Amino acid sequence: MNDPTPKQIALIVIGGIAALLLIITAFSSFGTVDGGHRGVVKHWGAVTGEIKGEGFYLKVPFADKVIEVDVRQGKEQVETEGASKDLQTVHAEIALNLSLDPEKVATIYQTIGVGYKDVVVAPAMQESIKAVLAQYTAEELITKREEVRQAIGTLIAKKMSPIGIRTDALNIVDFDFSKSFNDAIELKVTAEQNAHAAKNLLAQKEFEAQQAVATAKGKAEAMSIESEALNKNPQILQLRAIEKWNGILPQFSGSGTVPFVNVGTATGTK
Repeated sequence: MNDPTPKQIALIVIGGIAALLLIITAFSSFGTVDGGHRGVVKHWGAVTGEIKGEGFYLKVPFADKVIEVDVRQGKEQVETEGASKDLQTVHAEIALNLSLDPEKVATIYQTIGVGYKDVVVAPAMQESIKAVLAQYTAEELITKREEVRQAIGTLIAKKMSPIGIRTDALNIVDFDFSKSFNDAIELKVTAEQNAHAAKNLLAQKEFEAQQAVATAKGKAEAMSIESEALNKNPQILQLRAIEKWNGILPQFSGSGTVPFVNVGTATGTK
């Protein structure tokens, strides 16, 4: 077998390169988008506005590039300090569930980028928290916690919705106040507890006094009834004396209404 000529070798190399390029081109003409993501199409580096859905897609080899953007729900948690309506310093920690509108991911990627949480979400959350804190006193931030939570969530949603960022559940992780305010609240609670205890004690004393009055009144009424009964029936005293008699006759009768006689005289003994 004759050795290949330089021309044949050149043709083989060119054919191999062409096949390789064909394979690369074929693999560059399609791709897939993972679940929970959207694909932002860039043509020669420029965002086209086209959005690829989940699954298989076709694209122009080498010219098009598809950037995957996560549209699943995530969480952003921020800490900030603000002043309450009564000028108390409040340290707040807020957590927010959010996601991107799948129909607006191209605009978000083009105008903000993938770091949208740091660029727009966190600052908007901090601004909204401070704005709401200023509408309530420090005590109201505690007693009206649910109302405050809803107010913060509503304000953040108004800022994020036009951008294409959806907000969901917002939670107040923590509200922390200055030591002086915490001490004042503790003293107030203690005073209220003491006042409540004193009120209960007073109520108990009043009840006991009422019970004593009722008991005394009952006894007085009973004595009145008894006195009236004795006046009408003197024999009752004799009956009671007989009921209490222990069976031993006295030697001498006592003065009064009980008709006992000297037993010794009556029997003739001394």
